[in-house]
Amino acid sequence: MLSRVKPLATILAEGADHEHGLKRSLGPWALTAMGIGAIIGTGIFVLTGVASATRAGPSLTISFIVAGIVSALAALCYAEVSSKIPISGSAYTYTYATFGELLAWIVGWGLILEYAVGAATVSVGWSGYFTNILHQFGLIIPQAWQHSHWDPTPGIANLPAAGIILLITALLVRGTKESGTVNAWIVSFKVLVVLFFIALGVGHINTANFHLPAGPTTGAGGFFPFGWGGMLGGAAFIFFAYIGFDAVSTSAEEAKNPAKDLPFGILMSLAVCTLLYIIVVFILNGMVPFDKLNVAFPVAFAMNSVGLAWAGTIISFGAIAGLTTVLLVMMFGQARVFYAMSRDRLIPPSFTTIHPTWRTPIVSQIFFGVCIAAAGAFFPLGILGSVTNFGTLLAFILTSLAVPILRRRHPELKGAFTVPLGPYFLPYLSAVAALGLIIFLKVGNPVLFGFFPIVWFIGIIWLVGGLFFYFFYGRRKSTVALQLAEGLAVKQPRVN
Repeated sequence: MLSRVKPLATILAEGADHEHGLKRSLGPWALTAMGIGAIIGTGIFVLTGVASATRAGPSLTISFIVAGIVSALAALCYAEVSSKIPISGSAYTYTYATFGELLAWIVGWGLILEYAVGAATVSVGWSGYFTNILHQFGLIIPQAWQHSHWDPTPGIANLPAAGIILLITALLVRGTKESGTVNAWIVSFKVLVVLFFIALGVGHINTANFHLPAGPTTGAGGFFPFGWGGMLGGAAFIFFAYIGFDAVSTSAEEAKNPAKDLPFGILMSLAVCTLLYIIVVFILNGMVPFDKLNVAFPVAFAMNSVGLAWAGTIISFGAIAGLTTVLLVMMFGQARVFYAMSRDRLIPPSFTTIHPTWRTPIVSQIFFGVCIAAAGAFFPLGILGSVTNFGTLLAFILTSLAVPILRRRHPELKGAFTVPLGPYFLPYLSAVAALGLIIFLKVGNPVLFGFFPIVWFIGIIWLVGGLFFYFFYGRRKSTVALQLAEGLAVKQPRVN
């Protein structure tokens, strides 16, 4: 299973099948907008408050810098590998071409966790902002239909969360170009709202909020109230905020010029969002004492706290736009990963079905749209935000390590982008940094048996379940396995 490396010639041929494959309709700026659409959303509009209040305090600004550096290292690796292997499937496909089938399955299974559970989590946050705006206009949805049974304020089902998922599913089924156009307009509005907050909030910074005295809710006080460990725990927690640039690579088969456009979209979207994040978090912690920010709408809450409720309403609309585009890109990426795994027959081949007119993976998109809508309606998924990070960081580790292996195994393969400083230093640094954040995911999360972080436990259970499916189905059905059995597989050189 470790030696079942999918032949690179086969991978590239699948991407070149324009007649039966996905439709190429996305240019460099559309891909950049897609990345920004995924990155600016939950992290900046929802998670910043919780991270400040429970993990990092004012040092969350540094947490975002740390998480941004880790993301940048991974982005460099994604840019090189995606320019050489411009195929749907993101880290799953890259791992299949380098590490082999078993690790590729683990990465693909982790990406499903990242996108599907992450989208369900975001839908619940979207629902909260949506019902809050309706309330301001005198329209109230009954509590029973705003919350799931397991929420602190129990209900029957979160209908707004399910509704937005089903609406985006219909949009994605209709076509990539159409959803990309809608995404570009929403991203423009969302960025304007973020700039609006920066312009208005910078004049309301109280520097005393960066150095609060010690207390029951403020820890040791000062800029690092919970120490360096709290700052790194904050970086691990808000890493969710950077998920999105990797989703750009899942659209490889729908990019017009993937070798050049994918690296551009990945790096440009990450650079823009990292800069905005650092500025917004600095202003946010300057406007409001960090121990008051443990709310689901911290950016709007900050405006309300300084007497600018009208600005808070405008920002709430921006949050709705931001979370909508996050859902759009997460669900787009998830369906493409599943499409790639189905094409390799690791999961049933029915998921490769392409709509004859719209040329989108209709079965995969609808199946997961319904599943994600159900999860958003009936389950509270707060802790699974950390589990989403678990799956993402695992994919980052293996994609980073794929860079030196791909260079050694296929030196003839030239891409439009190359990681600087050689094939080892930055990719290995990226892998170690991502592993470090996985370790620090335990900060601020509940533990089992008094010592084992529940986020690790859920991640391990998910992986074990996926391995059972692989051993009982995918291992016997995979295309590469059948080709090896029949002597048809292309032999590739092994890496020492």
